[in-house]
Amino acid sequence: MAKILPVIMCGGSGTRMWPESRESLPKQFLPLLGPLSTFQTTVKMLAGSDAFDRPVILTNFDYRFLVAEQLAAIGAQAEIVIEPVRRDSAAAVAVAVELAATRGPGIIIAALAADHAITGPQKFLDLCGDAARAAQAGKIVTLGIKPAHPATGYGYIRTGEAIAGAPGAFNVAAFVEKPDVETARKYISEGYLWNSGNFIFSADTMKAEITQFEPAIAAAAARAVAESKLDLQFRVLDEKAFASSPKKSIDYAVMEHTKRAAVVPADIGWSDVGAWPSVLELSPRDAQGNAIFGNGAILDSTNVLIRSPDHLTAVVGLDNVVVITTSDAVLVLNASKADQVKGLVEKLKSEGRREVLEHKRIYRPWGYYQSIDNGDRYQVKRIVVKPGGQLSLQKHFHRAEHWVVVRGVAEVTCDETKKLVQENESIYLPLGSVHRLENPGKIDIELIEVQTGSYLGEDDIIRIEDAYHRV
Repeated sequence: MAKILPVIMCGGSGTRMWPESRESLPKQFLPLLGPLSTFQTTVKMLAGSDAFDRPVILTNFDYRFLVAEQLAAIGAQAEIVIEPVRRDSAAAVAVAVELAATRGPGIIIAALAADHAITGPQKFLDLCGDAARAAQAGKIVTLGIKPAHPATGYGYIRTGEAIAGAPGAFNVAAFVEKPDVETARKYISEGYLWNSGNFIFSADTMKAEITQFEPAIAAAAARAVAESKLDLQFRVLDEKAFASSPKKSIDYAVMEHTKRAAVVPADIGWSDVGAWPSVLELSPRDAQGNAIFGNGAILDSTNVLIRSPDHLTAVVGLDNVVVITTSDAVLVLNASKADQVKGLVEKLKSEGRREVLEHKRIYRPWGYYQSIDNGDRYQVKRIVVKPGGQLSLQKHFHRAEHWVVVRGVAEVTCDETKKLVQENESIYLPLGSVHRLENPGKIDIELIEVQTGSYLGEDDIIRIEDAYHRV
């Protein structure tokens, strides 16, 4: 059997995992269950098997450099494909099919989510082989998970007859949508499985099904891939073509209509890590069921999750509670109400709260900056630039900047002059000056930036030149 082409989709924003997961740094890139993110863990798991080819990563413009950096951190390689607008999973799968067609006929694809956790990786890899054999016979296969409880956040699958010549695979008798609790209990008693949302299929089969049920999605994906362009190390889909695709999930677009659906029951320790109680469930816990990540303390409490990387966070006399502390937000959550976090985020977003969109630390392709303090006419940031990194050549209309280098050596352009600024030295950049910061050295540059002026928003920037094609 030829190698399976893994296509990892990682464009979601993970609002139920706020305040750690935000649009600027969503949950798939966070180390929620160990030192690696779920995205990195998925890539490493696939790299450990000879059955899988080099993966294709589907993401968006905002996350492209995050993807590249997280791959580099684990020594992995992949083809990174950029979706210029968000169009849900059906369009992503259609793009995967078109990309596979450029590699040759009969390619088997595994379309996988970047934000899921699997505690039985070898079982998962073995079952993908079973699913691939069914896919070669023209089936579109999902991994079906034995329910651990009557969940209302998952779709369910009723299995049908076994598929001849594909051990472990069954036809799907029915896909059903997310039920209420009583219906979920009924489904469990009747042997239904959770739909994991991970699919294995032949590119030819999936293309035929998408073309039949959603011809507009198929046509948009074909044009978007055919007219895609390389930008740095990324393949960028054509924006006009991709934007013309209807916005639908692959479940609605294909799986609820196709006669080719199949399922492989999978006892692999799967979780979509969709809410904070999932993190508690998957974490090492003490005898009282508590888990602490970072700087926390618990007294006379049970089933408590604390995540607090910096501030001391203490819980006394509580049960079934999640407390998430970040540098600019604290969430205290009754774990039974975890699904309401999404509604809270929508409420905060409607109020214009910055904390729902971005962290105080904002990652850029050259490094990151972090807000330290701000007032009416000033703002203080910590800026870290990695070796070889450079900010864009830029200017501001409403603010001046003072840079103090506390680590490394910075090469600073200011109008017509260029100079090296050493540790414990500073430089002043007047309002309107054309300037750039570069790191010519071998270690990170760390500096403190003090902005002063009448307007300090991030949109007060004119990029003149940029090594990362952001002009």
